Amino acid sequence: MSTTSPNSAKTSAPAATEPAKSSNFLRQIIESDLASGVNAGRKWAGTPGDGAHQAAGQPDPARIRTRFPPEPNGYLHIGHAKSICLNFGLAQEYGGVCHLRFDDTNPEKEDQEFVNGIVDTVRWLGFDWNANGTSHLYHASDYFDFMYRAAEYLIGAGHAYVDEQSAEDMRINRGDFSRPGIDSPFRSRSPAENLERFREMRDAKHLDGSMVLRAKVDMASPNINLRDPTIYRIRRAEHHNTGDKWCIYPMYAYAHPIEDALEQITHSICTLEFEDQRPWYDWLLARLIEGGLLNAPPPRQYEFARLNITYVITSKRKLAALVYDHKVNGWDDPRMPTLVGLRRRGYTPESLRLLAERAGTSKSGGWTEYSTLEGCLRETLEETAPRAMAVLDPIRLVLTNWDEVMGLSATGDSKLDTCSAPVHPHRPELGKRSFSMGREVWIERGDFEETPPKGFFRLFPGNKVRLKYGHVIECTGCTRDADGRVDTVQARLIPDTKSGTPGSDTVKVKGVITWVGVADGRKAEVRLYERLFNEPQPDAGGRDFLASLNPNSLRIVQAIVEPSLAKARQDDKFQFERHGYFVADRVDHSDSRPVFNLSVGLKDTWAK
Repeated sequence: MSTTSPNSAKTSAPAATEPAKSSNFLRQIIESDLASGVNAGRKWAGTPGDGAHQAAGQPDPARIRTRFPPEPNGYLHIGHAKSICLNFGLAQEYGGVCHLRFDDTNPEKEDQEFVNGIVDTVRWLGFDWNANGTSHLYHASDYFDFMYRAAEYLIGAGHAYVDEQSAEDMRINRGDFSRPGIDSPFRSRSPAENLERFREMRDAKHLDGSMVLRAKVDMASPNINLRDPTIYRIRRAEHHNTGDKWCIYPMYAYAHPIEDALEQITHSICTLEFEDQRPWYDWLLARLIEGGLLNAPPPRQYEFARLNITYVITSKRKLAALVYDHKVNGWDDPRMPTLVGLRRRGYTPESLRLLAERAGTSKSGGWTEYSTLEGCLRETLEETAPRAMAVLDPIRLVLTNWDEVMGLSATGDSKLDTCSAPVHPHRPELGKRSFSMGREVWIERGDFEETPPKGFFRLFPGNKVRLKYGHVIECTGCTRDADGRVDTVQARLIPDTKSGTPGSDTVKVKGVITWVGVADGRKAEVRLYERLFNEPQPDAGGRDFLASLNPNSLRIVQAIVEPSLAKARQDDKFQFERHGYFVADRVDHSDSRPVFNLSVGLKDTWAK
């Protein structure tokens, strides 16, 4: 992790103001539950466990328990940020605890690298899972023994059976929305036969895919999720946490409610795509409570609409295609909606927490405008980001009478004039930054027009402007290179007009331009990012999302920046005056090779 530089946004920054909390249906449910005391009798033994384990514990010190349960099979994206903020935030609000749990029931796609990355990301967002002297970081795989015991109970109670149909036959016999399912020919086996076959599955006596364990619920149910869902399958695969102990693994829909119950979760909050799974969630926990394996009351599942942002896709498959087809430069490319990408782009934890609150929490879906995301970042950086001047498209400006007005140094060279500006206009405690003006400075190419359009108040022959924090100058002309392109602008210095000196405002100008001195300016690579897609909903209607890629989503320029930025460290954030907010790249930036990424412009100019 980089150290904090004097010019960093992290220096003496005021505490971020958390967004005001608006009421929503989840807050109303929690407040109602707390008022009625529905969970008041719960006990907590200090660790997750079955009914007997928790019954031996003390009254739960947490008023509520929530959880954020990612599968460690990839990188978290902006949609996960909302879930993280919601689950951890509600726990904080209501005197509860939020668990970080890895739903690692699919060993072929999971990796410790992703576990580590998720831990780092949740912490970066500002949340923690330690409470009452306990770390509440758990893995679904920690509960495999109990899940197996629960499966044997379901078999013995006649609630589960081993099915040896082919995958195709199971699919056909499950039915669809217009016709009920058909019972498996193996559904009528006795509990003893099913238990024997299930133990053979556990002992690796059968091939992968040759049989599964299914719950016996209702093959005629209008909810297809209740048509005897699969709860265990054979899968010979090394698991990142349990190694090769198991060759059978529980299905997510079976494991998830059990994990919630073992951890004494009170409010299991998930996105709307799991709404149809809730009857199965409730059915399974009711059966295990009947069998004495778990205690009442069970956790309750509640669903909210996921975060959808225009010009963004969050499909893990489609994000992977962007990476593996080299449309972007990795998972942390600043154009990606992954949290590692947004972090590298310069997004702050405060901005994402603000977005999560402003996007709202409801049962109905909708779209949040990309401009809202950008606005949240501007709002959090405005009060914290130090200012600096940078010239992104440099052209040389020569002040032809500089030596005449300023005089020469003792060695006969042109003098340099030290100029200063506040590090932050509203935070005087951060002090000032200094830079030199001399006979030659760099300005933006767009700040000069030989034949200006109407309303152009910057440099053109005969016009006066102020070099910000410096002197007033009057443009006298330009020179061109062999190709006819302007390569130098000439101007004359107006004496006694230096900013902050007596009489400096006697010469009135309409234009003020930024600049960097040739004497002490620093070369830097600046990466100018735009939205990755041109369409608000890139994959709407099943269209090819790659066809909506913005060909101008990245432009790299060689810029000149003021000398204060020589102290920038990776992840330090700045406002480049007139241009926007930038961050020193957290991978490529170094003292010898400064690299800055555009985080967001000063205002929304998209499609304007």
